[in-house]
Amino acid sequence: MEEWIKNIKDSEMKKVVDMAANIAVRKATVLITGESGVGKELMARYIHEMSHRSEQAFVATNCAAVPENLLESELFGYEKGAFTGAQGSKPGKFELADKGTFLLDEISEMPLALQGKLLRVIQESEIERLGGTQVKKIDVRFVCTTNRSLSEMVQKGEFRQDLFYRLNVIPLQIPALRERKKDLNTLVGFFLNKVALDNKMRIKEVSIEALQKIHNWSWPGNIRELQNVIERSCLMSSNECLTPADINIETAPMSEEATTEAGLVKPGMTIQEAERRLILKTLQHTGENRTQAAKILGISIRTLRNKLNEYKSTANTNL
Repeated sequence: MEEWIKNIKDSEMKKVVDMAANIAVRKATVLITGESGVGKELMARYIHEMSHRSEQAFVATNCAAVPENLLESELFGYEKGAFTGAQGSKPGKFELADKGTFLLDEISEMPLALQGKLLRVIQESEIERLGGTQVKKIDVRFVCTTNRSLSEMVQKGEFRQDLFYRLNVIPLQIPALRERKKDLNTLVGFFLNKVALDNKMRIKEVSIEALQKIHNWSWPGNIRELQNVIERSCLMSSNECLTPADINIETAPMSEEATTEAGLVKPGMTIQEAERRLILKTLQHTGENRTQAAKILGISIRTLRNKLNEYKSTANTNL
């Protein structure tokens, strides 16, 4: 278990951690939601470590990172000759997670055609490899994460309603870092120690002024952004005690105040329009580099592509 989880200060985050510990011994499916970078996978691992499955495998698959045409074989495995190039049999991730915990990261990015098959796996606890005829029973605890609203996706026909109900048995909402700044000092200390350990260097300190600068930032990238900032600051500074000038957060995504000043967000604007402007502005900033833009925005490339196609469709409709 990560050290910072033991030292949570924020009361709302404590409730989430306590609930995760309480339900860890059960087999019910858990749906962890929250913004990109809040620590959803870390919470999934915490649930695994607190369960009786902790000595078994923890297997994770990012649904957005695997190409759609490969995701099914990645999950279910395949037999020899199942498709061109299948020169031997291979177990899927579901099988590898047997007796353990399986994390489906960014479940919102799973293709609709595959969602029905996942529903059957969860309900029947059995799988069948591609090209195979043998049904195999598995004992897996499923944990899913998403930074999108699955209920809204259900309304738009982008996500199966029956699967949503099956996944949302135990919902855990992780608050954004800007909403639990009482944990900042603990997290900063944790990452300072981690950077020193990973790079075989002395642990650096943070001045009161530098810590204030950290507290003043809105952290749109959440814990992941904080970790990157602390690591970058430690490695780029020769000071043993980091000053405000050493805390390099200027290259991070714009805060809410900055986006307002830049004209991206205006009073009365819809969330959809604000999102569209931010995505297009970020693409312009990266020279149309979609991979870099998706990373800055904290979304998958697939999500970015879908958003851009949506904007094109709307523009064509309005012509």
